[in-house]
Amino acid sequence: MPRKLAREYVPGVYHMDRDRAWRALGERAFDLLVVGGGINGAAIARDAALRGRRVAVVEAEDWGAGTSSRSSRLIHGGVRYLEHGWLPLVFEASRERRRLLRLAPHLVRPLAFTWPIYRGARVPRWKLTAGLLLYDALALFRNVGTHRSFGRTGVLRAEPALRPDGLTGGARYWDAQTSDTRLTFANALDAVRLGAIACTHARVESLVHEGGRIAGAVVRDMLGDATTTVRARVVVNAAGPWSDGVRRLDDPAVRAGVRGTKGVHLLVPRARVGNVGALTLIAPQDGRVWFTLPWGAFTILGTTDTFDDSPPAEVRADARDVAYLLEAANHHFPAARLTRADVRSAWAGLRPLVASASAGLPSSASREHELVRSGSGLLSITGGKLTTYRAMAAQVVDAVERELGGPRRRGATDRRPLPGGDLPSLEAEERAAAAAAGADDVGRHWVALHGSEWRTVQARVAAEPALGERLVADLPYVWADVEHAIAAEGACTVADVLVRRLSLAFECADQGLTLATAVAERLVARRGGTVNAEVTRYAEDVARLFRIEDAPRESPKRTG
Repeated sequence: MPRKLAREYVPGVYHMDRDRAWRALGERAFDLLVVGGGINGAAIARDAALRGRRVAVVEAEDWGAGTSSRSSRLIHGGVRYLEHGWLPLVFEASRERRRLLRLAPHLVRPLAFTWPIYRGARVPRWKLTAGLLLYDALALFRNVGTHRSFGRTGVLRAEPALRPDGLTGGARYWDAQTSDTRLTFANALDAVRLGAIACTHARVESLVHEGGRIAGAVVRDMLGDATTTVRARVVVNAAGPWSDGVRRLDDPAVRAGVRGTKGVHLLVPRARVGNVGALTLIAPQDGRVWFTLPWGAFTILGTTDTFDDSPPAEVRADARDVAYLLEAANHHFPAARLTRADVRSAWAGLRPLVASASAGLPSSASREHELVRSGSGLLSITGGKLTTYRAMAAQVVDAVERELGGPRRRGATDRRPLPGGDLPSLEAEERAAAAAAGADDVGRHWVALHGSEWRTVQARVAAEPALGERLVADLPYVWADVEHAIAAEGACTVADVLVRRLSLAFECADQGLTLATAVAERLVARRGGTVNAEVTRYAEDVARLFRIEDAPRESPKRTG
């Protein structure tokens, strides 16, 4: 027997309704169909909907399920890009970072980085000082704070667990941190509120051509196995690492436009590492820049950068990736003595870099993006980085406007806050949420996910107090988060809930497998199906996303 549903709370704003969206795909004609629900696809749909266009966006799995949920979780100007001379990219990224700090203060938060310099380092102290001065200048000296140089004592005062041997000084500079999955979802949610039809678990199987032009796509329901034809005047391919597959549906002979580089991250207990804040470090093995990033009670170690020709769905961390990052961490934090047993989770993403700009070392491959139009009118966007997603989306929708003809409509995503971003005071909102939740960490967690809309979750607890119970004793997630993800945020699978609406799967030692049955019961009560099938699916998702491969296909060079 299905469990009794929690009492509903309807907060008066349009929520995600995946099944309603599926029905609408075949019933309407659209100006634009976006293929891909990563950060670029979600942002393109939002921008076009804000311009008053009839928009549909389809995603084969879930919002941000590919590269957009496997990043370093940074919104940054790209200080390491300076040595490659990518000044226009750094300028654009710095501008976008500034905008996102203003438009989504709950999702994009300032983060100070310490960069220590050691004797004989590839980046000497004078070069770092000059680079950070240029970095601040490219941000028009309007970052959260300007950089500051430190002597050896100042660096160790800021980060006392750092290796002291050979340390000569360093500096502090500013960037920002985000939840990549929630940033992607916020863009998709706002697109829906603006009238877009947004459907997950809906895979494009073929493209429809009429008179030599693309006129839509045939889409399969991955939850029910039906198909529907979506009619659209313009189709945009924003499928990231999968975009070449979409391009070949248009032209089987097209040359590859994407070359993937794999980036691996590890999550380990912060107390074991000993970092106080974020650090930019030079890996002792090969001189690459890498980061240690605070994430609540944990530290993110990353990232690697290696070319990888694996199918995107098969990319995952391997034993060499893990050993590389642990060795680098133990070198800089000698008391940590991290081993593979300390790794709470490991994840790998495939950066969809422009193939023509990916010669040479992976870390020197350009992060610029490219927009290509096929002979039949398919628009494909590749390359780029999380930080510049909004600007990329605006460029794509400008191209869509040209394809549609008629009066051009200007975008406004540089002025419209993301859902929950209308916060006069982030600190005041966190205090109010903490008081309502009865726990500081839960209150901060609600604001981090929902911004000013955290009360929609708290109201569920007020209606049914048992929903205020934690899923895991030492983490801030409560059962109201699960109910809200299913009822209001379009979550259709256990992974949609625990991996992407929440980040619990990254932070639990078992990736949330012990919670899968209870979450599946709530899903089945609302959506139907069987608990066993949902739990089995989640176990497969966990293996696909988090399993560490002991025998990698090859031994890529980690140079650059």
